[in-house]
Amino acid sequence: MSAILSADDLNDFISPGVACIKPVETLPQKSAKDDPNPYEVTTEDKVEPENLPPAQISLTDCLACSGCVTSAEAVLVSLQSHTEVLNTLDAYPEIPLTHNQHGTVMGDARAAAEGKIFVASVSPQVRAGLAATYGISEKDAGYMIEQFLSGPNGIRGGGKHGSGFTWVVDTNTMREAVLVLTADEVSDSLSSDGTADTLPKRPILSSACPGWICYAEKTHPFVLPHLSRLKSPQALSGTFLKTVLSKSLGVPPSQIWHLAVMPCFDKKLEASREELTDASWRKGPAESQETVRDVDCVITTRELLSLASSRGLSLPNIPLQPLSSTIVPPFPEKTLASFMSFKRSRAEQSLDTGTSGGYLHHVLMTFQARNPGSQLVTNRGRNADVVEYVLMSKEGQQIMKTARYYGFRNIQNLVRKLKPARASRLPGAKPLAGRRQVMSRNGASSTGAGSDYAYVEVMACPGGCTNGGGQIRVEDARDARSSQNVQVSDAAQEPSKPSPHEQRAWLARVDEAYFSMESDSEPESDIQPLQPSIVENEARIHEGLRQWSQFMDLPLSKLVYTTYRQVESDVGKEQTSASDTSNVVELASKIGGGW
Repeated sequence: MSAILSADDLNDFISPGVACIKPVETLPQKSAKDDPNPYEVTTEDKVEPENLPPAQISLTDCLACSGCVTSAEAVLVSLQSHTEVLNTLDAYPEIPLTHNQHGTVMGDARAAAEGKIFVASVSPQVRAGLAATYGISEKDAGYMIEQFLSGPNGIRGGGKHGSGFTWVVDTNTMREAVLVLTADEVSDSLSSDGTADTLPKRPILSSACPGWICYAEKTHPFVLPHLSRLKSPQALSGTFLKTVLSKSLGVPPSQIWHLAVMPCFDKKLEASREELTDASWRKGPAESQETVRDVDCVITTRELLSLASSRGLSLPNIPLQPLSSTIVPPFPEKTLASFMSFKRSRAEQSLDTGTSGGYLHHVLMTFQARNPGSQLVTNRGRNADVVEYVLMSKEGQQIMKTARYYGFRNIQNLVRKLKPARASRLPGAKPLAGRRQVMSRNGASSTGAGSDYAYVEVMACPGGCTNGGGQIRVEDARDARSSQNVQVSDAAQEPSKPSPHEQRAWLARVDEAYFSMESDSEPESDIQPLQPSIVENEARIHEGLRQWSQFMDLPLSKLVYTTYRQVESDVGKEQTSASDTSNVVELASKIGGGW
């Protein structure tokens, strides 16, 4: 288990369940000759201690288990960690890429056969955490990460092969695509009669948070039909990189190694889902090829610090400037290079969008643009993590109602509102057991006060993704600055455990860095260029997605959508002797990479 994860780190998540499928202790088999005397009184000093072997829990065990949600999944940190990044970089040489009149092509054929192409995607919340830690701008934090992963002063300066990451991309690019597709999904849902199997049921619940998805699949399967079918920005970035690079460079997806740097430990779970592999988009029989994940490894912001420390590097000493074009080769597919821009785009990040990507905000702004003169009414909930939004037409009619629910305590309240009514066991009783029935927009009856929402943005962490479990904490920032002699004027100097006030102040600093995002193409003058309208941005995204689908000769649905499934518990059920082993082997065979 990673040393950076402890029980204290999991206070943003729900507590573990009462049982786990994977046994962590065993009882010795009783033999007939050793049957104890039923009338004998045994004291503790007469019971011999048992030397039990340590429990071995793998990723497939956790994926097959529904006895817990997050706490027991701490074992995954040892499977996807900075150590795995270093081991992979040392195990495979980096495939050399050159640029000629035909574009970016592979160099040495021998190295191409034995090596890998390393690519990385970085979340904006990670950059905000580093910016707050070292007292720099979010833009400079992005340069720091790029120089560390790709530059000559970073991890390329060490290791067996001197391997580094050829491209470091911003997940905001694919986030913009997911935002546009989310608005399309909500629009199609509102205009349908509710019977289309290809659309989620209303209210549509966001699906970008893996902690929320894990909770829904294991404890409340009745909400699965409501989940958005879209992949998260992390997953969509992995699909894009694996598909386009493998086809344009002529290498199998297994030779493209994708690292995601995220603010959340549960993103490791998302990357391990069998739905997010090349089996969902590749051509040919699935049985004849090994399954390859779209995201090979996920590390958190804190693990990025551990990665630098393991190589003996000081992040503040890395140049805070963009990489030279001689180091980063052009993207091999010219038609998609502008779509997958490697410059950080000016995606809107403000107090209105929130800290988790702005899914709900984009939906509301899209529908407000489609309804000129409409007004947005905001209703605050019982705490800052619950907010309802009602879009009203200029005539005063309700166009749509949406909400935002952050944190598991609030999520549980949302789930209760959506829970189907149970039929009473009393003869002649009404089918609704104490829950009022609400008429949905299509006239069908539904149960729960939350069923009149059109869309709900759901995130597991209170405060959103900038407060993710893998983000740099106050004490981590203190240690990082003291060990590297970095002075920040308003940083707390006390070595004691931070108080709740200090923790809130720290999160406010991270949020401030997140909301101050700048693009790499900021003009020198004070004259700001006009931002494209929502309609213009939608047209650009749709055209880029169309080009991607056309280049891969695949329907867009196979590239951008995913599925969910109920994870059934075996706790309390009678097990056959080989069931546990067969289940684990079956799951392990579906997820490549030796997990």
